[in-house]
Amino acid sequence: MKYQENQKYISLKIKKARRLFILSCEIVVLSFLSILPVTAATEEPVLSVVYGQENANQWRGISDRLQTIGMKYCVISLNDVKSGGDWGDRRVLFLPNVETLTPTQAIALEDWMSRGGRLIASGPVGSLSSPGVRQLLRSLLGGYWGFSLSDTEQIQAAKTKIPEWTNQTGLFGKVRGGVVIPNDMGTESPAVWNSKDNPAAVVTTERSTFLGWRWGTDTASAAELDNAWLKTTINHYLTALAPSNRTKKIVGGSQSCSTTVAAAPRGQGGSSSALSPSFTPPKTATAPIPRALPMVKPPSSQEAIDQLEQAVRLDVAPNSNEPIDHNQAIALQQELENLIGRVESAQLAVLADAANVGETISEKKQFSRDLNTPQAVKEQPTQLASTKLGALAISKDQALAQARLIAKNLPQLIAQKNYALARQQWLVAKTTLWQQFPIDRKLAQPEIRAIWLDRGTIVRAGSKAGLAQIFDRLAQAGINTVFFETVNAGYTIYPSQVAKEQNPLIRGWNPLEEAVKLAHERDMELHAWVWTFAAGNQRHNEILNLNPNYPGPVLAAHPDWANYDNLGNMIPVGQTKPFFDPANPEVRQYLLKLYEEIVTKYNVDGLQLDYIRYPFQDPSAGRTYGYGKAARAQFQKLTGVDPVNISPSQADLWQKWTTFRTEQVDSFVAQVSHQLRQKQPNLILSVAVFPLPEIERIQKIQQNWETWARRGDVDLIVPMTYALDTSRFQRLAQPWIASKQLGATLLVPGIRLLSLPTIGAFDQLQLVRDLPVSGYALFAAENFSNDLQKLFSSTQGRSQSTTSEPIPQRQPFQTAAIRYTALQREWKFVFQNDQLQRSAEKISDFNNQAEVLRSALNQLAASPSANKLLVAKASLTRFQSQFRVLMSQEIKSNSYQVKVWENRLVTIERLLRYGERQVQSRPL
Repeated sequence: MKYQENQKYISLKIKKARRLFILSCEIVVLSFLSILPVTAATEEPVLSVVYGQENANQWRGISDRLQTIGMKYCVISLNDVKSGGDWGDRRVLFLPNVETLTPTQAIALEDWMSRGGRLIASGPVGSLSSPGVRQLLRSLLGGYWGFSLSDTEQIQAAKTKIPEWTNQTGLFGKVRGGVVIPNDMGTESPAVWNSKDNPAAVVTTERSTFLGWRWGTDTASAAELDNAWLKTTINHYLTALAPSNRTKKIVGGSQSCSTTVAAAPRGQGGSSSALSPSFTPPKTATAPIPRALPMVKPPSSQEAIDQLEQAVRLDVAPNSNEPIDHNQAIALQQELENLIGRVESAQLAVLADAANVGETISEKKQFSRDLNTPQAVKEQPTQLASTKLGALAISKDQALAQARLIAKNLPQLIAQKNYALARQQWLVAKTTLWQQFPIDRKLAQPEIRAIWLDRGTIVRAGSKAGLAQIFDRLAQAGINTVFFETVNAGYTIYPSQVAKEQNPLIRGWNPLEEAVKLAHERDMELHAWVWTFAAGNQRHNEILNLNPNYPGPVLAAHPDWANYDNLGNMIPVGQTKPFFDPANPEVRQYLLKLYEEIVTKYNVDGLQLDYIRYPFQDPSAGRTYGYGKAARAQFQKLTGVDPVNISPSQADLWQKWTTFRTEQVDSFVAQVSHQLRQKQPNLILSVAVFPLPEIERIQKIQQNWETWARRGDVDLIVPMTYALDTSRFQRLAQPWIASKQLGATLLVPGIRLLSLPTIGAFDQLQLVRDLPVSGYALFAAENFSNDLQKLFSSTQGRSQSTTSEPIPQRQPFQTAAIRYTALQREWKFVFQNDQLQRSAEKISDFNNQAEVLRSALNQLAASPSANKLLVAKASLTRFQSQFRVLMSQEIKSNSYQVKVWENRLVTIERLLRYGERQVQSRPL
């Protein structure tokens, strides 16, 4: 009896506690893993879940988990999203495993979140979208999917302080997922992988949470762990609101709430069967029957891409009072100090060059800015007047002093929780420093200055005269290497005896023939830029008013040459290009014959292979590619197994299949290198590649360019390190710049000009010049504005001197000697203006050692020989080993500049290594 009375008493207490739920943290914690209090209190769903083509084969697993939770939700069809309101009026949106969003959808998502919406996402969200979309999603999600992990790993709590709401034991366990790269600011990583360096598995912000695995798939994680994370995250975002706001809907959101998915796939769910082809493969190795592609309009230039790039918010948002943690504060300081270093490095180059020719540069002349120029008004579109810091500093010394003071005081402002002012001051310092770049003086040394001259710009030129105007602008701007788009979407830009059809947009002239003449007349190199395994393009079809499914002229004539995904599609879902089968010997012979025609009939200086890969795939999501007729037959002959019958869960077989496809690309690069250089020994071969981590890249696109570099198959590696700000550009490029796996091949980072401010582009160039690389490549000519042309002409344009500047890929020893002479000028200038009271003896010792190296490099440049190369390399090694000792005082006062000098010595070392390989393979 007493027991029953106690039970009644306890029941009454629980009822009272429920009424005071928001005030009881203990009950919230206990409720996380059982029911959702907020949804229990209302019949209205608070969650919308996005359904699209890419998660359709996982929908059963997703919906089963949601049903297990007892969660009421609305279904949003991704195809129907055209505006912010289309994301619905529910407070929380769940975006599971969707890798392709259009620019319109991404902008709509930002609009929806700005109205108070909260986002939960899982898997490689947006990873197959355009660069602008990926950039915006990084801002919205607080990070991005870096790469997939090769094995199942343990998710564990981060060792740093984690948000209280994630401190739940049910959130951790074994998962197969990927590394999430958090943004530097405004992001927390409550869960990490139990692997080297403990990379982030989950990142969360005030408005979003990003789960680093494919939620709802049994191959990725257990249902219990999936459910725990979803319930906990939803509760967090709802209980963070005032009680009166929890059931309020998003203003302007669609009130429609569909609870089902029409024609949702059944019976696949999250099981491994989703990883296998859905068709029954024939017993013999033949190409799968291609499925008709949906008649969707491919993305066009009218589809908000320009608006999207402008809408991307930088890491430091003005006027935001969002908290800044300790690590973010350090990152802010470091980025500002690096920018100070880049500005000083550029200024030193100008001053040292002027001193060498006996020119006096007044501070006013050197650093004044025309504030009416676009780079002054467009580079940082924040309202600087609202910072209340007064007018911008106008002199070099004032600007640097102000920036250093801001960098020094940032930790104090952040400790005082004055986050908005900290951000405002940081942005003011950045803008002020940008205005101190010496953009009116020549400061560049010999380097590769390349640009991709795209098919659209060639077509618009319309004639030799129009093309000549383009080459004039590029030559005046100091560009010395042009990647000229020669094969695009299966069409050649010139009338070919090998290819099926010249591009129909070209009428009555031969752009390649004219371009070679125009480039050589201006002492520029012209490299034919060719699409390798990409055979067509839906976007090009739209321009030509063709059926979107037209595979291009070559595959239309030779359908057996086509490649397919595991569902029988020639063009993977969410992509726009069909691909050749690299394993098909007829394909390889056709491409080799075509390239041989280009390099023998036209006097091109080089050939650049683009799309030298398979299309993007994600094996763990059941999206794979490479099932062409020839590939299947060859693999079955090697292993006895048709590859359509295996899945990633069969580790050994799957690795063999991945290796087989990778080797098709590797062997073709080697074949191109060997065969074309027999015809043209001095041909420069380059490749445009993705800067993904090696393991991820091989799994996703079978592109192993480190191997091509080590073997000496290629001369230039051009990674597409596209970013809208310099710090992100550095993070993308740094791993490859520091790589020891490239042998004697030169690395040339790519810079994307689209939507990049003029002075922002210059900042990225200055970073390149401060790092150990030999140049850069600009994408693309269609975005090479008049403002950029003016700035480039001033800082790297051709002088009136009659001597032409060497091009590194063609004259590496001469380039090394001139670059070293420029280094000596900088050291001389620093010593002459020495504030450190260095002894004359130390200066003399340094100059003597430096002079030994100068002499060796000059002799090598004047008359290359094996013996002189050996002497130059030995002299450089000795000098590098003593450099830090010789520069011990500068390290204390300006460590950034000393590092820049070390990097430039490494560049010289790499030029000597590259030149040595050139001499050995192509004797002078």
